[in-house]
Amino acid sequence: MFVGGRWLPSRTGATFDAFSPATGERFGTIPEGDREDARQAIAAAREAAAGWSAITAFERAAKLHAVADMIERRREQLARTLTLDQGKPLRAEAYDEVDELVEYWRAAAEDAKRLGGELPSSRGPGKRIMLVRRPRGVVAVISPWNWPYTMPAELIAPALGAGNTVVWTPAPSTAACAVALTECIADAALPPGVLNLVTGPGAVVGDELARNPGTDAVGFIGSTRTGRLVAQAAAGKATVLEMGGNGPLVVMDDADLEAAVQAALVACFLCAGQSCTAGERLLVHRALRDEFVELLARRVADEVVLGDPFDDATTMGPLNNEPVALKVDEHVADAVARGARIVAGGRRAAGMPTALYWQPTILDRVPDDALIATEETFGPVAPVVAIDSLEHALALTNASPYGLLAAIFTADLETGLEFADRARTGWVNINESTNYWEPQLPFGGRAGSGSGIGRVGGDHVMQAFTELQTIVISPHRRRA
Repeated sequence: MFVGGRWLPSRTGATFDAFSPATGERFGTIPEGDREDARQAIAAAREAAAGWSAITAFERAAKLHAVADMIERRREQLARTLTLDQGKPLRAEAYDEVDELVEYWRAAAEDAKRLGGELPSSRGPGKRIMLVRRPRGVVAVISPWNWPYTMPAELIAPALGAGNTVVWTPAPSTAACAVALTECIADAALPPGVLNLVTGPGAVVGDELARNPGTDAVGFIGSTRTGRLVAQAAAGKATVLEMGGNGPLVVMDDADLEAAVQAALVACFLCAGQSCTAGERLLVHRALRDEFVELLARRVADEVVLGDPFDDATTMGPLNNEPVALKVDEHVADAVARGARIVAGGRRAAGMPTALYWQPTILDRVPDDALIATEETFGPVAPVVAIDSLEHALALTNASPYGLLAAIFTADLETGLEFADRARTGWVNINESTNYWEPQLPFGGRAGSGSGIGRVGGDHVMQAFTELQTIVISPHRRRA
C-alpha cells in the first residue's frame, strides 16, 4: 500500500493473492488492509491537505501533467498489467484504456487552471463580493474493477487538481492495476500524503473511508447495491455516486440497420459487456427484428473473437470474476426458461484457461420481464426485446429502476429528440452506441433512479469536490 509517501505492508501483515482471469495464474500478492490502515491513510491525507491546497493551481497542474508523462512512458507495462489483471484484450482494448487514462490526467490539469469563482453584485454601496472555490479537504475514492485505470482517474485527478488530497481503495480483483497506477503517481513526485492507496475488502476499507469523519467527500463508481451502502455510510458528506445501468439501445423501424447492428456490437461486447453503459437490452421494432437479429448473428460470428487476451487477433477476453460469471449464467438461464431463443453462444466457453470465458451470446424473443431485461447483467449478451412503437420503447425504458444512459436509432430527428425529452436517463445517444461517451462531458444517473447522483466528466466532478466560500469586502473609511 502507499500511505504518506511510503510503500507499506498492511498493519497486520495480511495479504491476498492476485489471480489472472485470463490465465488462472497467481501473479502477485496484495496487502489486505483493514480499518486501522484506512485511518492511517486518512491521517496522512489530512496532514498533507493544507500544504497541497496552498500551492497554486498552476503548480498542481504541473504535477498532474508529470503523472500523465509517467503513464505515457509506462504504457506497455500498464497495458499488460491491465490485460493480466482485468482480462481486457491487449491490442483491442488495454492500450486504449491507458491512452484514455493519460487524457484524464491532462484534462484535470488544465481544468484546475480554469477553476474560477464569481464576483456577484452587492446591495451595499461600495461593497465587493467574491465567491471563491475552496477544496473540500480529504476525498475518499472507491473504484470498480471493469475500468481499473480510467474510472478512478475520473475522480482522483479532478480531486487533486482542485486542491484536495485523496485516499483511494480499489476493487480487490484489480488491485494490481491500482498498484501499477500508484507507482506512476508516486514516481511523479507528488508530495507525501497527497495520494494514498489502501487495498483490501470494500466492506472494510471502503466502508471506513466513507464513514470516517476524517474524509470530507466521497467519490464512488460501482454497483447500485454497493453505492447505496456507501451513501448511507457517507451521510452528510459531499458525494459523487456513479452506479449501475440497464441502458436500452432502441432500434426504430426507420433505423439504419447496418449502423444499428454495429452499435449493438460495441454496446454488448466491449469489455465483454462489463460496462455500466453496456447495451443491456436491445429494444428492436418488430418490423426490423428478424433482419436485425440475422445480421447481428453474422457480424458476431465474423468479428467477435473470444480468446487469449494477449493474442492480437482477440477482440473479447474473459469476464473478470466468478460472481459476475454466475450472474450471467443465471440471467441467460432465466431468459431461456421464459421463452427466449438462443441465436448464438449461450454458455461458458470450453477449453479455455479459466472458466471465466463466456461466449458472445445473442438472445431473441426475450420477454420484457426477464432478469436480463430488468437487471444489470454485466456480460457479453445481446438480449433482443421486440417493441411496437416509440411509446412502447419509452414505457420499457422508464419502467427500469436504472436511469443512466439510453440510445436510439432512427432516421427521424424529431423521434430521436422526443425520446431524449421523455427518457428518464442522464444521457441519451441518438444514432450512436450506448457505449459512446466523451470524457469532458457530464455523465451520471437521472435523479430518483438507481444509477447514482452527481456527475463525473470534465470539471463537473471538480465542482463537486470544491465548495464556495463567500467573501464580503467593505470599503475602508478613513478617519477625518
